[in-house]
Amino acid sequence: MDSPRKFRLSLGHILLLLLLPALIGCHGGASAPAPLSAAALLAVGEHPGAPREPLARAIDALFTDPAAGETRALMILHNGRVVAERYAPGYTRDTRLIGWSMSKSVTGALIGQLVADGRLRLDEPVPIPLWQRPGDPRGEITLRQLLQMRSGLHHREVTSPPYGADTVRMLVLEGRDDMATYAEAQPLETEPGSQFRYSTATTVILSDLAARALTDSKNPAIRRAAVADYLRTRLIEPIGMHSMVAEYDAAGTLIGGSMIYASTRDWARFGEFLRNGGAVRGAQIVPRGWIAFMTSPSPRNAGYGAQLWLNHFGPAGRDELFAGRGPASLFACVGHLGQYILVSPDQHLTVVRLGKSDETQRDAVRGRLGDIVGLFAGVDQPADH
Repeated sequence: MDSPRKFRLSLGHILLLLLLPALIGCHGGASAPAPLSAAALLAVGEHPGAPREPLARAIDALFTDPAAGETRALMILHNGRVVAERYAPGYTRDTRLIGWSMSKSVTGALIGQLVADGRLRLDEPVPIPLWQRPGDPRGEITLRQLLQMRSGLHHREVTSPPYGADTVRMLVLEGRDDMATYAEAQPLETEPGSQFRYSTATTVILSDLAARALTDSKNPAIRRAAVADYLRTRLIEPIGMHSMVAEYDAAGTLIGGSMIYASTRDWARFGEFLRNGGAVRGAQIVPRGWIAFMTSPSPRNAGYGAQLWLNHFGPAGRDELFAGRGPASLFACVGHLGQYILVSPDQHLTVVRLGKSDETQRDAVRGRLGDIVGLFAGVDQPADH
């Protein structure tokens, strides 16, 4: 009589054992995430202004996600306080890292100082001698149009093959010894002011204008010294960016579109300077109105201001940041290979990411940065579309 019952119990045990992997799998979908490494958690302060562990995970993902390329440094300031800081092996808080096109925003602030001093005028044709010849239509190009990347000058920022791009030809090929002459020799392609065209050469023209405003000399050493001294005394020292180093070409022109280096902390100081409307510890370094101009949409691209990118959709719905996810007031210095200083005034937030990510990896980088920004309060403000 006992034997059939024993068989039934054994069969039940067998069925339970067969179902056990499936049951474990179902439970595994809701299991707790893997523990964070000590380094990932230590990179975030105790009270960062966002949930600490989710923030540490979001930062860790930026460093570990292969789709996002190589992140070398990340720093977050909230309410002016460093709340997160992390470096990849081989990089430290003292490592100077190239800003690439983040350098354009430094040049934009430099031009703002010269306008405030009365040395340059925003809505007058710029004093480029080559353009002042009778009948030359380039003589109508204004400083405002250059700053907003709508000069109308011929330019190809990126091409395939790369050596066909004006950026490459200016920086490393036939234009390298006198970049401003190369940039200023380009013909008009469209009417000044009528079309947005992102251009590193345009910022080199701005750099040349800075030198011309500060000295009449054509001597490269004098031009370089004049700009370097002005940059140091009017921006670098007041902001506290003591690690900053800028390169100049053989003609003494600041390579202001791409070749400025600084430590991660100093790039963050520049972001804070912008977030505070051009002020540092209450001292107004650049007029507040100039920063407002830099962060106002260009008439030909709502996603660009004046040497700064904005968190708005540009022409044909293009989005250089993450419009729709973060506040519309967010703006950024953006550089080649994924350099970012994100500034969100409404969130009292500055985020710096430095690294090496090619074009195929940039969407992943922006997505990860959007995740980080989204953890801080004040992101429920949709950007314009």
